[in-house]
Amino acid sequence: MSSLPRRAKVKVQTVVSKDEFSSFSELSSASEEDDKEDSAWEPQKKVPRSRKQPIPKECKPKRVRRVKKTTLQISDGSEGVAVKEELNNSVAIADVDLEDRKNKLDTVQTLKTAKTKRKNSAQSPSGQRTKKLKVDEEGNRASTMESGHEAAEMPSTSTMWEGACKKEENGDDFTFGQSPLKKMKTETCPQGQPVRLPANATNIKEEVEMNWDIVQVLSERTNIELWVCANIIRLFNDDNTIPFIIRYRKELINNLDADSLREVRQTLEELRAVAKKVHSTIQKIKKEGKMSECLLKALLNCKTFEELEHVSAPYKTGSKGTKAQRAKQLGLEGAARTLLENPGQLNLLSFIKPSVKGLSALQDIETGVQHILADMIAKDKDTLDFIRKLCQNRYICIQSSLAKVSSKKVNEKDVDKFLLYQNFSCNIRNIQHHQILAINRGENLKILTVKVNISDGVKNEFCRWCIQNRWRPRGFARPELMKILHSSLDDSFKRLIYPLLCREFRAKLTSDAEKESVMMFGRNLRQLLLTSPVPGRTLMGVDPGYKHGCKLAIISPTSQILHTDVVYLHCGQGFREAEKIKRLLLNFNCSTVVIGNGTACRETEAYFADLIMKNYFAPLDVVYCIVSEAGASIYSVSPEANKEMPGLDPNLRSAVSIARRVQDPLAELVKIEPKHIGVGMYQHDVSQTLLKATLDSVVEECVSFVGVDINICSEVLLRHIAGLNANRAKNIIEWREKNGPFVNREQLKKVKGLGPKSFQQCAGFIRINQDYIRTFCSSQQTESAGQIQGVAVTSSAGVEVTTEKQGKKKSKTAVNVVLKPNPLDQTCIHPESYDIAMRFLSFIRGTLYEIGKPEMEQKINSFLEKEGIEKIAESLQTTVHTLQVIIDGLSQPESFDFRTDFDKPDFKRSIVCLEDLQVGTVLTGKVENATLFGIFVDIGVGRSGLIPIRNVTEAKLSKTKKRRSLGLGPGERVEVQVLNIDIPRSRITLDLIRVL
Repeated sequence: MSSLPRRAKVKVQTVVSKDEFSSFSELSSASEEDDKEDSAWEPQKKVPRSRKQPIPKECKPKRVRRVKKTTLQISDGSEGVAVKEELNNSVAIADVDLEDRKNKLDTVQTLKTAKTKRKNSAQSPSGQRTKKLKVDEEGNRASTMESGHEAAEMPSTSTMWEGACKKEENGDDFTFGQSPLKKMKTETCPQGQPVRLPANATNIKEEVEMNWDIVQVLSERTNIELWVCANIIRLFNDDNTIPFIIRYRKELINNLDADSLREVRQTLEELRAVAKKVHSTIQKIKKEGKMSECLLKALLNCKTFEELEHVSAPYKTGSKGTKAQRAKQLGLEGAARTLLENPGQLNLLSFIKPSVKGLSALQDIETGVQHILADMIAKDKDTLDFIRKLCQNRYICIQSSLAKVSSKKVNEKDVDKFLLYQNFSCNIRNIQHHQILAINRGENLKILTVKVNISDGVKNEFCRWCIQNRWRPRGFARPELMKILHSSLDDSFKRLIYPLLCREFRAKLTSDAEKESVMMFGRNLRQLLLTSPVPGRTLMGVDPGYKHGCKLAIISPTSQILHTDVVYLHCGQGFREAEKIKRLLLNFNCSTVVIGNGTACRETEAYFADLIMKNYFAPLDVVYCIVSEAGASIYSVSPEANKEMPGLDPNLRSAVSIARRVQDPLAELVKIEPKHIGVGMYQHDVSQTLLKATLDSVVEECVSFVGVDINICSEVLLRHIAGLNANRAKNIIEWREKNGPFVNREQLKKVKGLGPKSFQQCAGFIRINQDYIRTFCSSQQTESAGQIQGVAVTSSAGVEVTTEKQGKKKSKTAVNVVLKPNPLDQTCIHPESYDIAMRFLSFIRGTLYEIGKPEMEQKINSFLEKEGIEKIAESLQTTVHTLQVIIDGLSQPESFDFRTDFDKPDFKRSIVCLEDLQVGTVLTGKVENATLFGIFVDIGVGRSGLIPIRNVTEAKLSKTKKRRSLGLGPGERVEVQVLNIDIPRSRITLDLIRVL
């Protein structure tokens, strides 16, 4: 394999720079090595393969002792953390000088080599292997990983870092510790302020190399600065979660919000998928022996799947070949090149061979040359760039019409739904996202025919530019040869370039529309999940029904099921059942009824409204509200519901779920798969993978930002915290049941499967209620010391099953930290910032026991007015964003929930009918769903009204009230005016007056 890099260097020199050709060495290798190369492109297979490499010998500086000593001082005696943090310093975030990067790499290699040697020479008993063994293992693994890269070619810091991240992901014992970003932020960039660097400083070495820079392309597609894109890529490469980045790494992403971050991640995944597909295509073409330097360059230039499909289509296996390929097989490629380079010497008559099909006549030869030229034109990068730029400035429209041959199976009702699009035309720059999704659905149902119309003017200008510039012959060409060239241009545009442009336009429009639809679903879901809870009330949940009755469930203020029943309100027994309902409400002192919005909802609402108006439930002042029951029936028969409410009838479980949705919407709705909640738009037409990933990310974001009390929360809620999953949540619950409540966040490190990276991601979002812990500690005071020792031993034994070294390390640290509750654990402050928080408290002369009290807020405000937040952050050697999180955490009350700033459910006592409405009537209502074309509002008449999107202006949105997003979303209360009523079609058009 020693000749492999040399071959690659010669072949791909025009494509990549000299220091980057290690990745491309696999592109140009011989066909007998293709199987090996295939595995080399898989990131997961890189790390195991590199383990077999020897430790590099060149890392032998003599300042090992001094480096080790300073590292130990920084890390407060923890060798494990010290080594990890030194390792982390080998990566720069976009504001580190390139020289510093090399120096730090040398230091890391020195330290790791020393650790490895010490491990190999030491023959100590097991008692000395508590911390040192794991440190040695880390140094050995990191060195081995580096040697793997060096064996292939010269390593770069970013490549090493990515390998390290992959290793942490695959390792069961979570060897690699804290995030590099923590150390980088505080050491290499104390203020967190990005510095503009030369272009090559933001380069990030990807697993799969292309002819384009992924940071540059990502920046162009998302309209985000280069340094921000570089930081985001590194953050995601290091397995950081979106909630963690948004709250604790804000300065690195220039204050981007979660939706923007999700969009960047999605675009990044698309680009990496394209790169991966390109390289798998290269391997296939190589195996067939059809690879050429020109084709390789064209493939490595591809940035989208459409471009890749266009370039690689002729080389697909099983294809009979294109017209150009068949002409090349007849030996006409030389004639085509001569026509462009030296047309005076071209004699087409010399190619005539009467016995060969395709060369028997001059006409056949001219056609063959034309096909080759058309293929060359259609695959030329400059030509495609010109036509794309030309189309950006010209009128390109998309048209849809009723399909001429409509399938007999198509329903007439479906055809009527697409009435608006049966003769539709719109500029592709102005068309709305929901229109694209509607057209696509009609086309899939065989109801509509869709085409992209490019004017003849574009074609004429394109042909003129080609003849005069790009494809002009380098000498005098006879008229018959110029005729062939003109025919080639016409053929290339009509047969190859126009279909490519149509596919690109349609794919781009569809992709953007799908993304916007998914983002809209995500925004609506966030609004719904962050609906203000209604704590401290006893609630009656009602799941309405006709024949099978209305299911009732009464739940306590702590969500415990007090009583379940069934009443038949719509079978002529309404009066008799009213007595039962009154008795239940009085017995349990319940004055709030929650009605699901399913079948028989309006009849049930009218029933309760009538009884309330008659003051039937006196002395109770009963109110009711309508809540969405979407997904309740699916949840009621799920394994989670069966585990939570064993032995209860599924129909009654629905009533319990409906009541809990008002009491704590977030805790209840996370039990349901997000796509069943029903606040989307065309969600069944978009990519289900993208939809699920986005919605799961939104749920994780909401649950994390609200936070959970780890000692009382459910397993279902816990698994949605950033950094946790189903297995880790289960392990946390098992640990809690076995060892009692968590006293502080540090105890999380003892949970099986929860390594340093997971702890870093989840710790800031987990709360520990100090009152609960004080009560627990006082009750256990007499035997606390013995119990804590028992807890530590038990916990380490639990971890020891996975890895002995990890268990021993945990048992050693557990003795020091288990006993002490930390008041900072009830705040949103991350454990990595506890030291800064304590120094800030000493600045303002505050104590931990004043957290969340008015005195603390007063001290903070007076100190901020005196010094200013920027000056304080500078003196604390931290960023303004980190300091702001600390200030928020110290000043917020213990039971703080930011959802209380948002709207509560709309409680009512009376009802209005559709027939009672008049044009001009002013009503209040609650937003049910937001789409790209308008807002659906429940105004209490059994049918939602629509506010067209043009009527929702920024001036009408409240500027004083805290909002969950910029636009209107589910759960918000609005004042509207009726503009139009269409009773036959049950449509109500509304105008937004203001947001309440």
